[in-house]
Amino acid sequence: MKKYFETFSLVELNSTFYQYPQERTVAGWREKALKNFEFTVKAHQETSHKSRLKAEKAGFEAFEHMNQICKALNSKILLIQTPASFKPDKLVDAEGFFGKVNRENLVLVWETRGPAWETKEVNMKLGQALERLNVIHVTDPLRTTPAYTGRVAYFRLHGLGQKMYYYQRSDTELRKLKELVKPYEMEGKDVYILFNNLSMFEDGRRFMQYLLKGAFPRITSSIGLVSIREVVERTRYPVSKGMLTRRIGCRLVEVEEGKQIRLDTLLDKLPPRTYKNADELLHEIKVKR
Repeated sequence: MKKYFETFSLVELNSTFYQYPQERTVAGWREKALKNFEFTVKAHQETSHKSRLKAEKAGFEAFEHMNQICKALNSKILLIQTPASFKPDKLVDAEGFFGKVNRENLVLVWETRGPAWETKEVNMKLGQALERLNVIHVTDPLRTTPAYTGRVAYFRLHGLGQKMYYYQRSDTELRKLKELVKPYEMEGKDVYILFNNLSMFEDGRRFMQYLLKGAFPRITSSIGLVSIREVVERTRYPVSKGMLTRRIGCRLVEVEEGKQIRLDTLLDKLPPRTYKNADELLHEIKVKR
């Protein structure tokens, strides 16, 4: 927590999705952060996954509980993320819920999940509904454009890998991200970019430095085998090739100056065996390269 407060000016609370924090816990978070530090809050699963945005008592009570947490944190944005099983045919339920809920001064942002929401026809219908309700659509801009943004544009980046959350953003992707969100900022919107993956702290810090200085810090301290060593030493040995790929295959290494590749592109070339230590693995990588 201390590291986040020292590095960033914003954090999205995801623990609130799983359980309601106690009042003294929330007060402690607010007290430890700087006065201008901003919390955005993810709504409890009771609203999105259990009540499934139905305009019913349980969902409204869960929402009110989240509203009180937001007040304690001075949070102005509440995120609601529905599962991929919540299909476009449930949009009418969402309209009923968002239209009746007592949001007070909260800005509501809604992340839909699943390809069913990304078709042109559905996207247009969703955008019209969200504009009427003044609910912000949340997407990963490197995957799809939001159906509606108001005075706030809110983006969540999970990654582009086969396995959700197991991803690290390359410098090229972060440059593209800046260009994609720039028009929203030029329109005078408050633009929020939240990294939500295993490398979120690193990706967020690198993106911030790029915005401030126009250049990226190194992903690792050096290039070539030294860069690879830094990454492969982050896991426990002995370890199989398959487990290595699952644990750290999504991580980036700098094989040459300005050239980043994912570790799994190197691991794919190796034989399916168990490696006793990082030195043994690096020797095999060096030979195969």
